[in-house]
Amino acid sequence: MNRVNWSPVERQLLKDKFFTFGRLAKAYALGHYRAVPWKTMLILLAAVIYFINPLDLIPDLIPVAGFTDDFAVLIWVYNTIEAEIDKFVAWEESQARPI
Repeated sequence: MNRVNWSPVERQLLKDKFFTFGRLAKAYALGHYRAVPWKTMLILLAAVIYFINPLDLIPDLIPVAGFTDDFAVLIWVYNTIEAEIDKFVAWEESQARPI
């Protein structure tokens, strides 16, 4: 049986991935970054809605287990659109560099 490693490093990585979703969605909505297919944005938006919706496959009111499906969906989506996320992060870093 595989177990999820919920060490502080794993939690921080998951938190970073989730915040990257938010930054990408914001940049897309504001028109700053549009180099991403609309289908990718649809998948990302659906995952975020699933995560924040308390009524899903396993209700969030159930301690620990309630968020397991949410995190699984987020991780699956991240892995599915990882190439687009990497492009966005590279773009984001290029925007932060002084000219």
